[in-house]
Amino acid sequence: MKALMKTTKSVKPHEVEKKWHLVDADGLVVGRAATIIANVLRGKHKTSFTPHVDCGDNVVVINADKIRFTSNKAEKKVYYKHTGYAGGIKSVTAAKVLDGRFPERVLEKAVERMIPRGPLGREQMRNLRIFAGTEHPHVAQDPQLLDIAGMNRKNKVGA
Repeated sequence: MKALMKTTKSVKPHEVEKKWHLVDADGLVVGRAATIIANVLRGKHKTSFTPHVDCGDNVVVINADKIRFTSNKAEKKVYYKHTGYAGGIKSVTAAKVLDGRFPERVLEKAVERMIPRGPLGREQMRNLRIFAGTEHPHVAQDPQLLDIAGMNRKNKVGA
C-alpha cells in the first residue's frame, strides 16, 4: 500500500482568479489597514497562495485622507527622501502629508513597505488603487467590500 503523499500545488499565472475588493479607510489605523491590504495584494488570504506568482487580488481604497494614526505618531512620524544632491535630505511629518495635496501617499508607502521588493512586488503594487475621496473610477469592476474594521475586532482577544 502506497503512503499518502503530501504535495503542495503551485498555481500558475494563467490559473489565478483575481477579484476586486473595496476598502473604506475612514477612521482606520494606518498600520492595521496596511497589513490586511498587503496580504490581500500578495494573495496570502487564498489557499492557493504561491510565493513566486502574483496571485493577489485588486484593492481599491477610498477615503484615504480620513485614515488615522494611533497616539501622537502623526506629529512624530517622519518620512525622509533624498534629492540626489549632497546634503539634499528632505523630511516631512505624517500629519503634514495627510493635510497636504496627496494624503493617499501615507497609506501607499505603508503598504509598499510591507510588499517584497523586486519585480513581483512592483507588479503586486500595481493592483492597488488609492483615492482620497469617496469617488473612484472602478465601479464597473463591482468591487466587494472588504471589512477591515471587522477583521481587526475579530482578531483581538476578548472581543
